[in-house]
Amino acid sequence: MKISRAGALVAVLTTAALGLGACAADEAPTPPSGSGSAGGAGSEAPADTQLSGTLTGGGASSQESAMTAWTQAYASTQPSVTVQYNPVGSGGGREGFLAGQYSFAGSDSVMDEEELTQSQEVCGPDGAFHVPAYISPIAVAFNLPGVDSLNLDADTIASIFKGDIATWDDDAIASQNEGTELPDTPISVVHRSDDSGTTENFTDYLSVAAPDVWTYEAGDVWPSEEAAENAQGTSGVVSLTSQTEGAITYADASAAGELGTVAVQVGEEYVEYSAEAASKAVETAERIGGGAEQDMAVELDRATEEAGTYPIVLVSYHIYCTTYADQETVDLIKSFGEFAVSAEGQEAASAAAGNAPLSSTLAEEATAAIESITVQ
Repeated sequence: MKISRAGALVAVLTTAALGLGACAADEAPTPPSGSGSAGGAGSEAPADTQLSGTLTGGGASSQESAMTAWTQAYASTQPSVTVQYNPVGSGGGREGFLAGQYSFAGSDSVMDEEELTQSQEVCGPDGAFHVPAYISPIAVAFNLPGVDSLNLDADTIASIFKGDIATWDDDAIASQNEGTELPDTPISVVHRSDDSGTTENFTDYLSVAAPDVWTYEAGDVWPSEEAAENAQGTSGVVSLTSQTEGAITYADASAAGELGTVAVQVGEEYVEYSAEAASKAVETAERIGGGAEQDMAVELDRATEEAGTYPIVLVSYHIYCTTYADQETVDLIKSFGEFAVSAEGQEAASAAAGNAPLSSTLAEEATAAIESITVQ
């Protein structure tokens, strides 16, 4: 199943939102006070204020389609505000945010301890915090004419991406896909060339679910150049894989297009990627802690055996300062940030990017976190 296809997408997304707690479209709370406004209770600007100015962010390319949908929908409520987003990758977004280049960052991975400490220099003594804005499965996608789907366990996926399995008719693949005619086509691994939160999430899955095979640590830089090609951004790896017969990559599932995809073994079953299955993974996630009081960063259980759960999931965040230097920036951040996590914003992103919308509980908490932002 490919959630990028419109008919399947609508049904899957509706189910996914219910799995998270309540469908944003059906049981959403009253739209956040900052949705299409200057902010809510406690902000300097009244809710019906029309703002003007430019808000600049950058980061995860996985959010690019969603960000386009957010900015277009937001423009209908705040036509005098320009929101710019540079999809430079998660690492580039965090780096630009900490350098003062961006007012907010999009990131598929959370800041490490050093980055959180550095954020105090930019954001004040409480530093920065993470708000989940975009939840999506990461597809293991391949180009093998005549084969639309394969069943693979974690060890086999790790062996392929490590270069230990070199052809598609290898016994480790064939034994899990009886009845599928597999060619002896060489496997070409395609990975991200840029610092990428998608890479960190994927390598985190490999290191946790297949520790005996994948001996590298999780990280946002691909750990090995052996038997591999690379490309910039989500669109880059999907494009290169689509052009290369026998290629395999990992990418935000909304971008997988017509590539074949892998159903991942979880417990005794193989689970295809879907918004619903990604949402189940988030349900079991634990809060990381260690950041600002309102930080919402989570740690996913990559080795889960819970039925119906797809463990290769990214939770992409918006990273904000707890305080900004001026009220104008605070008003713009609150207005756009709260819109992105609102029911309207999540629906717009889901329609454009195929991600699973935030549950009403997560949306409420995210809104409260953004609303806490103040002037330094």
